[in-house]
Amino acid sequence: MAPVPIRTVGIIGTGVIGASWAALFLAKGLKVIVTDPAPGAEVKLRKYLQSHCSEVPNSHVSPEACLENLTFVNELDALLGKVDLIQENGPERLDFKRKLFAHLDENTPEHVLIASSSSGLPSSEFVTDCKKNPARILIGHPFNPPHLVPLVEVVPHPATGSEYVDAACQFYKSLDKEPVLVKQETPGFIANRLQAAVCAEAYSLISRGVVSAEDLDKTMTSGLGLRWALTGPIMTNTLGGGANFSHFMDHLGPALQGWLGDMEKHKFDFSPQQVDSVKDKVNDWVSQLDLKEIEANRDEALGKFVEDQQH
Repeated sequence: MAPVPIRTVGIIGTGVIGASWAALFLAKGLKVIVTDPAPGAEVKLRKYLQSHCSEVPNSHVSPEACLENLTFVNELDALLGKVDLIQENGPERLDFKRKLFAHLDENTPEHVLIASSSSGLPSSEFVTDCKKNPARILIGHPFNPPHLVPLVEVVPHPATGSEYVDAACQFYKSLDKEPVLVKQETPGFIANRLQAAVCAEAYSLISRGVVSAEDLDKTMTSGLGLRWALTGPIMTNTLGGGANFSHFMDHLGPALQGWLGDMEKHKFDFSPQQVDSVKDKVNDWVSQLDLKEIEANRDEALGKFVEDQQH
């Protein structure tokens, strides 16, 4: 059965990601039904939404109206017949997701699109017990916080139907998101693999005393990050080669190969000694900072930047 227009979204789990998704969906004018078994989850969610719905770039409704479209239910099955899409944000545990998705597949109408916010588990690993319509299940992995950062990685499993992939991409685009289609399942998907590669080298440089944690971050926020936020590494390379990617590879490729050889020699292997070293150096720095203020300033700047980019 083909997917239908998405007007009501069900959210499972209201942790950091689920709550942020709720803020986005509500600010874009959708009805949202939420469930989370954690004690005090509803109170915590409503408090979060009161603070964050107003941050959503290009919102369609006022922060006050957002909460009017929110329904919190204690039992999962209470929402299954009323939603057009489910965005799951449960624990990153295979046994949990297998059981949950089998239940969702069996108890929702066949047209309901079911997306997981899984940050690394491919859906092929947890649809194994789905018998009704596993073709409507896929990954819709956001980048934190989802109500501000546009990226969503759409990752189908081999049996996901193309109509559901298209519907997911169209839905996320309608929310001013930037869906990226991951054509082959791979652990960690794309963004987290790139992040892991950069962070592993950052940890190595810090643990070896090559650079301080503070200056490592400055290297990104004052240099690489600024360019990558606007053009990405591939286009940055192309422009750096005189608007010619082949020229960049031919002239700087050998240097990159040499740097990678040294990086491999000093590879951060997550040994206890290396981990303790980087922990000590980072904690010495961040312990002096107001992290809540840094997070608030980051989110405010993110919202303004995204809104400017979308206009």
